[in-house]
Amino acid sequence: MCLFYKHVGNRLQLTQFTDYSLRMLIYIALSDNDVCTISEIATSYNISKNHLMKVAHRLGQLNVLKTIRGKSGGLQLDIPPESINLGRLIQQLEPHFFIVECLDKKNGKCVISSACRLKHILSEAKDNFIQTLEKYTLKDIVQEREQLSQILFSQK
Repeated sequence: MCLFYKHVGNRLQLTQFTDYSLRMLIYIALSDNDVCTISEIATSYNISKNHLMKVAHRLGQLNVLKTIRGKSGGLQLDIPPESINLGRLIQQLEPHFFIVECLDKKNGKCVISSACRLKHILSEAKDNFIQTLEKYTLKDIVQEREQLSQILFSQK
């Protein structure tokens, strides 16, 4: 079973949790340090508030988001966008980063694992995927600031 990716039709995609984490960070990075609420983020993306509450909690644990309690509470980045490395963040969000089960040394059950070359190829591909992501930060994602803000904040 693939834990980081899931198959959708003929393509692979990030888990929903990681996808929502990145979307939340994009929204908050575009807010110019205003306090953002889970409700407004959920409305802008048309996604579940319950899912985003879990995402915000995890990003707070990782010291990426600052959660502010109270009537005027909400979410802010805890570190600047240029300090949020995508590769490292995704590895933290997906601690069991296995494209296929044989890469999981604890729970992999594939009977040909000891002789199969595929796991080495997929492991190399995974490493290259992470290395590519490590070249970028949240700041790189929000370069189209005006256009992204117009789309996301028009929902308010």
